[in-house]
Amino acid sequence: MQYIVIKCGGSVCDALSDSFFQQVVDLQQSGLWRPVIVHGGGPSISALLKAFNITSSFVNGLRVTTREVLDTAEMVLSGKINKQVVRRLKQAGGKAIGLSGVDGDLLGAEPVSGHEKLGFVGQIKQINTHLLHTLMEQGYIPVISPIGVDQDGQHYNINADMAAAAVAGALQATLCFVSDIPGIYVEEGESRRVLKTATNRQLEQLIDDHVITGGMVPKVKAAISALAYQVPEVVILCGKDEQALAAFCQGEAVGTKIVMEGAAIHG
Repeated sequence: MQYIVIKCGGSVCDALSDSFFQQVVDLQQSGLWRPVIVHGGGPSISALLKAFNITSSFVNGLRVTTREVLDTAEMVLSGKINKQVVRRLKQAGGKAIGLSGVDGDLLGAEPVSGHEKLGFVGQIKQINTHLLHTLMEQGYIPVISPIGVDQDGQHYNINADMAAAAVAGALQATLCFVSDIPGIYVEEGESRRVLKTATNRQLEQLIDDHVITGGMVPKVKAAISALAYQVPEVVILCGKDEQALAAFCQGEAVGTKIVMEGAAIHG
């Protein structure tokens, strides 16, 4: 039995087809995999903030989170998107349960470094893996909203990519970032191609060279941190490719596989 943490980006959640959720359910029902979903919700949060006329900004790909922004993010993540994902898994014949990281102290958090500029942005300090194991043993697919909580009950907005990496590390799970692009692009003259395999050092260099920018930076940094957690495999693939997840789990080369330096297969 293998664990797989599937991180669904907020930009791709609405675009995921019924086939994608069927693949997740089929993985769980095969008896070979125990999937956990961690989801984002950036575009929906931005839309609601705009509707509420609440100012929002980003620093290095992380949303500056005032108390108003935190309340809005929690409303969108733990309310709207979490339950939409649970509903779609149920429609695919699955047995899913939606959780905020606050529930059962699932995602124990603390402020990130530089929180003076970022506000209520957190990083994960510990994971309640006992809760996840208990739910999965009962046949549930956990669906996690990345809102964390500290020992005093303060809630924090946690970057969903980093949350997924931490959960994968705690479970020693394969980590799959489901995005709206087919992997990590590199420019070659006037064209570009998707890297089949990339090492942590290659990616760090691409960030330093500003080839990887914006919201992709936290995703790539999360992938690198997951490798440090001894996560066996990390991949970034396109959720709009209806068979990409199943193909990856069957061992096919899909998207961009991220490995530690020295373990790469050039692609």
